[in-house]
Amino acid sequence: MNSNRTFLWLTLLLLFFSSMFFAQGLERRIDSLILKEFNDPKGPGGVFTVTQKGKTLYQKAFGKANLELDVNLNPENVFQIGSMTKQFTAVAILMLEQQGKLNVNDPISKYIKDYPNGDKITIHHLLTHTSGIKDFTKMKSISTIAQKDMKPEMMVDFFKNEPVDFAPGEKFDYNNSGYVLLGYLIELVSGDTYENFIKNNIFDKAGMIHSYYATDRKIIPKRAYGYHKKEYGYVNKTAISFSVPFSSGSLMSTAEDMLKWQNALNKNILLNSQETKKAFQKYKLNNGEEFTYGYGWHLKDINGISTREHGGSIFGFKSMGVYIPSKDIYVIGFSNCDCHSPTEIIRNIAKLALENTKRN
Repeated sequence: MNSNRTFLWLTLLLLFFSSMFFAQGLERRIDSLILKEFNDPKGPGGVFTVTQKGKTLYQKAFGKANLELDVNLNPENVFQIGSMTKQFTAVAILMLEQQGKLNVNDPISKYIKDYPNGDKITIHHLLTHTSGIKDFTKMKSISTIAQKDMKPEMMVDFFKNEPVDFAPGEKFDYNNSGYVLLGYLIELVSGDTYENFIKNNIFDKAGMIHSYYATDRKIIPKRAYGYHKKEYGYVNKTAISFSVPFSSGSLMSTAEDMLKWQNALNKNILLNSQETKKAFQKYKLNNGEEFTYGYGWHLKDINGISTREHGGSIFGFKSMGVYIPSKDIYVIGFSNCDCHSPTEIIRNIAKLALENTKRN
């Protein structure tokens, strides 16, 4: 009897140390990936988090949140997330569809009467980057409005009369103008501002208390400051008006809040299962060719396992998130210098996290 107890005790002890060994091994391997790029402790850096089934597997910050004040980054810092904003815009549209206030197959002329070719371009085309509308970020005249306060209608007027790049549904071509149009539609249909709609219907419901519509004027607790890198060193980020990227790239958040966002989607707190499915399915072009984008997410894979991904880039900041539904693994990375991209690092960390699930 005593020998059985001893065997059981030794087995449990072995499992404990084995688990601890793999956890430490995972941490070292993730550290190694990150430090290849984020290797200046006196410069701006990044925050990285890995969770599985709600359990934190890894969470660290590297570098400085503010160079002038010599303040270190920590996992609670607030970053501008750039185009990861598109996830929130897409879900807001689906929330309005769920409420019966619009349909993703509606032509945009139903809401904006004078939009060129608006009877051929649908909300679906905007959501999937298949509208053919000119991307305003590729227009040379963008510099003339970059620091102006632009109402959504003014932003739409800025690009709406540009020649289209292709007929709606002919191609997938990543497009910021489409998501600005979606933000304008959210305002027209809801009767509220985009900022208020996102806060009241998404941030508040998901418990995202450290997420905001971006601002350089308001006091944002634990804000990470953004930087560029020049030959002679780091400089403060270029100032822009956040009314320009608007609903295509003007939100701020934390790693913890982004996990709350992911959990809210998983638990159908924001959308029912039918509407949620629309965000995460692949669609086809007019010729029947399937492309790898849903509504606000790239739909890819890592070693044959399906992922939902999106990155973001805005002056002074870069971001990347990868979610693996089958394993409930979420990997998120933020940088407060646009000289550092977390994109490949996050995908490689996700690969390590998948390997870790096979060992445990």
